[in-house]
Amino acid sequence: MDEGMCMAVSPVQKRKPQDPDSTVPRLVTVVDRVLEGDIVLPKFQRNFVWTRQQILDLLDSVSRNYPIGSVLLWLSTEELASERTVAGLAVEEPRHGYPVNYILDGQQRLASICGALHWEPGDDPESPWNIVYDLTEQEFKHAGTLDDPPPHVIPVRLLSDGFAFADRVSRAGSSELQERAKALYNRFSNYQIAVITLRGMPSSEVAKVFERINSTATQLTVVDLMRAATWSPEFDLKDEIDKLLGVLDRKKYGRVDTKTMLRTVSTAAGFGFSRDDMNGLRDLSHEELECAVEAAGEAAKLAVDFLTTQIGTPRANALPYLNQFAVLVEIFHQLPKPMTAQFDAIERWFWLTASGDYYKGWNARQMADDREAVRAFARGESTEVEVGAGLPRSVLWRRSQFRTTNAPSKLLGLMLADAHPVDLRHGRRIDTDKALSWQNDKEFHHFFPKAFLKKKGLGFSQANVCANLIMLSSVTNIYVSDQPPSVYLKDLCETQGTATIRQRLASCLVNDAAFDAALQDDYEGFLQARSETLHQRLMQLIGPSVGEVGEYVSVPDEAENEGVANDEPVDRDSAD
Repeated sequence: MDEGMCMAVSPVQKRKPQDPDSTVPRLVTVVDRVLEGDIVLPKFQRNFVWTRQQILDLLDSVSRNYPIGSVLLWLSTEELASERTVAGLAVEEPRHGYPVNYILDGQQRLASICGALHWEPGDDPESPWNIVYDLTEQEFKHAGTLDDPPPHVIPVRLLSDGFAFADRVSRAGSSELQERAKALYNRFSNYQIAVITLRGMPSSEVAKVFERINSTATQLTVVDLMRAATWSPEFDLKDEIDKLLGVLDRKKYGRVDTKTMLRTVSTAAGFGFSRDDMNGLRDLSHEELECAVEAAGEAAKLAVDFLTTQIGTPRANALPYLNQFAVLVEIFHQLPKPMTAQFDAIERWFWLTASGDYYKGWNARQMADDREAVRAFARGESTEVEVGAGLPRSVLWRRSQFRTTNAPSKLLGLMLADAHPVDLRHGRRIDTDKALSWQNDKEFHHFFPKAFLKKKGLGFSQANVCANLIMLSSVTNIYVSDQPPSVYLKDLCETQGTATIRQRLASCLVNDAAFDAALQDDYEGFLQARSETLHQRLMQLIGPSVGEVGEYVSVPDEAENEGVANDEPVDRDSAD
């Protein structure tokens, strides 16, 4: 903190905190203060996360004069980093040297009212602030179009402009609808909201207050909580995690979730991976926190280099488990320059932990064990990263469904890429980088076509097991279509030669026994043989020196997560 900032802060810190002030101003007055820069959103607040329905429900509550909760402000002369927009609207700069009211609780509600009342139409009809009120149905709705609505439908933004609203109401239709419109305008103009203002409180105490309050239905994540708990004018955890994610961006590796990155900071600081371990970050100074972030960033660079060059994961979403990334960062934090034998051991750890359920349902006990295993490995006390993962079985491949989001499918993709597969028809190398981007599953194709198996009475789940998937070019996949393997394989053998086809199949981890079964359209025999081939290859990657140890946690299949859309990757595999 510079000298000028210290001079501005110290008088506030020395004064004894005053009792909170309580007032009940009009809601529109509070909104105006937000836009004028008198009430500002500090950087340690979370982003706007309300859904469209929550916005409509809030407006409906105001129109019915229902209570919507209070707003908590912190009045301070401390010049903190603050947002320059609210709900996409530019806000004025706070007056330098004057006390500022920072929003501690009520951000989502105030932003919703600001956006609804002051939105200016541009070229986005799908804006969450393009809201109208239907006087006939007496209901708030999202318009979805920039066309002028019917006379009985009032754009909500007109509620902030009395003259424009009156002009619109004059064309609303019957006197009853006009009276409804006037009542709506009066309700929003006169609606009052309780505002509680904290005064004379230092920023260190304010962060604790912010952490403890959560008056809305939107739950704070562990990253939100730790951001509030560690926040100071010199340190913002969100900005620091963004820096860590920038490390991955610069290496064009894609993104992992913020919770995983927080785990890397916690372990780099000397704590651990679990939520309880993360709480230790609260007690660190901003200098110590910055050092932990820097250390995690350096280790993350090494982890990405290892994953791209040694394992062959070109993107973060090719990782079977995001939890592997957290542990791998700590391995390179503890051991930034592994010897050749240690590199080999780290590879074996990766393939072992990717092959089972150990990191699916990762809990606090496992996290503590893994942290100690990494430390023992780094100290040279063990030649392996000895985590409690059990060895896989060949049944994994014929029981696991193939999906773009599950670990067995991603493990299969990595193993196929490692084998350098070639296309069955033209013999050219498959673009495995494209396949492992996992934007979709179009690079993977069923060896026994689903349509063919359906005719034999086998459903989708029986056809869609990992053992039935190989990488093919889209041209060859079109050629195969729904033909039985006995037909398209014999045709390929006649045109390319049987030895050539067997060789190409071997690059796709399909051995001679699986090939022979496929020529007979023996699906069960093919699955058995292919599963054994995949299992043997996986065991080679894991290595002979890794024995079966401990027990691992199994949780329900991740099918329940299919189709869930997120703005960023989400760690769904941790029990903690």
